[in-house]
Amino acid sequence: MHLSTFRTFRSWLLIALASVLVAPAAAQPLPVVASFSVLADLVRVVGGSHVEVTSLVAPNSDAHVFDPTPADAKRLANAKLVVINGLGFEGWMDRLIKSSGYRGSVLVASRGVKTIQEAAGHGHQHGHSHSHAADPHAWQNPLNIKQYVQNIRVALAAAKPDAAKEFEQRATAYSRELDLLDQSIRERLKAIPVAQRRIITSHDAFGYFAAAYNVKFYPLQGLSTGSEPSAADVVRIIDQIKKNKVTAIFVENISDSRVLERLTKESGARIGGTLYADALSEPGTAVDTYLKMIEHNATTIIKGLSPGQ
Repeated sequence: MHLSTFRTFRSWLLIALASVLVAPAAAQPLPVVASFSVLADLVRVVGGSHVEVTSLVAPNSDAHVFDPTPADAKRLANAKLVVINGLGFEGWMDRLIKSSGYRGSVLVASRGVKTIQEAAGHGHQHGHSHSHAADPHAWQNPLNIKQYVQNIRVALAAAKPDAAKEFEQRATAYSRELDLLDQSIRERLKAIPVAQRRIITSHDAFGYFAAAYNVKFYPLQGLSTGSEPSAADVVRIIDQIKKNKVTAIFVENISDSRVLERLTKESGARIGGTLYADALSEPGTAVDTYLKMIEHNATTIIKGLSPGQ
């Protein structure tokens, strides 16, 4: 074989070998661990087939009282990216990361979101404390999720540069859906006078929805569900219901509804429906994505506040 021909052959052989070695790795989905189901859904939306996402806190489960297991530490150890909400929402995460030995990137999905202050009087009398500076439930305003999605896009592109263009396209398309959902909620709420937009919920998870859409929430508990409401809490809420002429009480998918049912008996207010605060429903059910969650909550609130309900 001529020397130049041999060199050409060797070059092609090396390229072929490199492609065989690199292609499978590039084709493998990126293992991502999200702290709870809402973030897992957002990562799937942006990442598509390029990611394989695990949620530490399962659907219909309460992140406030989540207790990580050794299996969760193993999931973290095998991840290439960990996505958390931040703002003190995952009080257990630092311990879990340390115990797992994870040394990769940790994305705080809420970074850059304009936060709102914790409501006065809702202190933290529980083990899993939040930051006292801000309400962590920023995902309850769909426009905030546009920032979440951009943060996720950047992190995924850094971890999987070959798919960066697709991540950008998917994030842009999803942001348009968020805008349309926000506009739809605002338009439908016009049918409810502002003075009537007053409801009771299990815990203080809807501050961002309240601020965005001018709805007044009276939570039975503070920012966490980590402690049971006291007798004084129940009396306080009954007084607020009567004083503010609240007509609807809403239960949550992660909360015990018995206390709220008691409130309906003692106050005369009715159960307006179930809201989803900190968790999606099981895959394949009615509220298994973030967009479905916000649409469901808005529709339930509007129906629950409408005259004649």
